[in-house]
Amino acid sequence: MGKRDARKETRECFMQLLYEMDIQRDFTISRRDLFWSRLEGLRNYKDNEITVVEKKGPSPEKKYFDNMYEIVTVNMEKIDRVLAGASDNWKLERISRVDLAILRLAVAELIYVEDIPDSVSINEAVELAKKFGSEDSGKFVNGILGNVVRGRDETTM
Repeated sequence: MGKRDARKETRECFMQLLYEMDIQRDFTISRRDLFWSRLEGLRNYKDNEITVVEKKGPSPEKKYFDNMYEIVTVNMEKIDRVLAGASDNWKLERISRVDLAILRLAVAELIYVEDIPDSVSINEAVELAKKFGSEDSGKFVNGILGNVVRGRDETTM
């Protein structure tokens, strides 16, 4: 699996963690670690046996996962304010939990992760929305994120 595929898969898993944390109302590091360990167990499962994986420090995907966790949990209030400002006539409580998890992840990337182009963050979020959300989630997520980028660009002019 290439770096791009690994990032895409890890982004999807992180969105699922955000969804789980939101539903459980538990954004603790122990919830993150439990989720990652379950994920590692699934990844290392092969042919009905657990394979031993040689550890050489955290993988790039683990670094991304942990970095995104820190960004989102430390900046959740700001991320939610940005979303509320970009969500014309939508209160965050009315947004589906799946779409909200996707939007929080994408806004965190848009604002705090400089090495990911805006177009990549938006495209990946739209793909996640199409895969996990409702029929209209892709359009909804694209519209909100477009508003976020336009709002950010207008304030930096």
